[in-house]
Amino acid sequence: MSTVLSNSMEEARVGSPANIAAAKRGFGSRLRQFNVPAGLGGWIWLAIIIIPVYYVVITSLKTQEGYFGQNPLALPASPTLENYQLVLEADFATYFMNSSIVTIGSVVPAVLVSFMASFAIVRGSGRFLKLVNGLFLMGLAIPLQATIIPIYLMIIRLNLYDSLLALMLPSVAFAIPLTVLILSNFIRDVPNELFESMRLDGCSEWQIMWRLALPLTRPAIVTVAIYNGLHVWNGFLLPLVLTQSPELRVLPLGLWTFQGEYSVNIPAVLASVVLSTLPILVLYVVGRRQLLSGLTAGFSK
Repeated sequence: MSTVLSNSMEEARVGSPANIAAAKRGFGSRLRQFNVPAGLGGWIWLAIIIIPVYYVVITSLKTQEGYFGQNPLALPASPTLENYQLVLEADFATYFMNSSIVTIGSVVPAVLVSFMASFAIVRGSGRFLKLVNGLFLMGLAIPLQATIIPIYLMIIRLNLYDSLLALMLPSVAFAIPLTVLILSNFIRDVPNELFESMRLDGCSEWQIMWRLALPLTRPAIVTVAIYNGLHVWNGFLLPLVLTQSPELRVLPLGLWTFQGEYSVNIPAVLASVVLSTLPILVLYVVGRRQLLSGLTAGFSK
């Protein structure tokens, strides 16, 4: 009797064989949940992203002598803000204002036109709308580089060369196809019962679009607005071909100010890169929730 009692007490202390086997299975399942290759790939990708950012920031705080006289990845021996002062004094405000005007003037019309077109494609019917949708999808297959010469000739014919409007119109045209695709998929996920209920309440299609579809597609609208804004803000080919006046330069072209005939002021260039990135970073921080919601929604079907 005492032997049986002692054995049962020992099993209770260390656990029964069934409990030990269950614990081992649970530990094995938890171990299998750790995806080692994916985790290693994530750390490698983080290093690939962080190292260039680190290089840009620390180099913008170096002098030209310090840049050429020490390890490129080493911290600056004597950090300085002279490069940022040089950038701000070199018409940076003008370049920044031009980029802001072109970006806002391109993104707002592109998003509005794309939203109305997407609503018509999803809620309407007929061969004409199918044809329009097909044309938008075909626009995704046409790269900007393949059309730069026709765009240049059309801008010349319209007497818009060397103007900010010459940068806005092509940017709007190239932003519409992808924007229509994303917003159309998002609007399709809106329950049809909501549209029918508003129609029974006496609302027209115009009122349904602005009072129902627009608020429900706000995450997708923020997503495409930020995406298109990044492309326009960082655009280089269109400003290079369609403008030539120094006062009409945008930020990517403004970087040429720090390039001489025989040398390049690399710390000043990277300081201007940091300053030109700050507005996009602030925009992402403000709209990150809507951006993530728009990226994960609208493609469930």
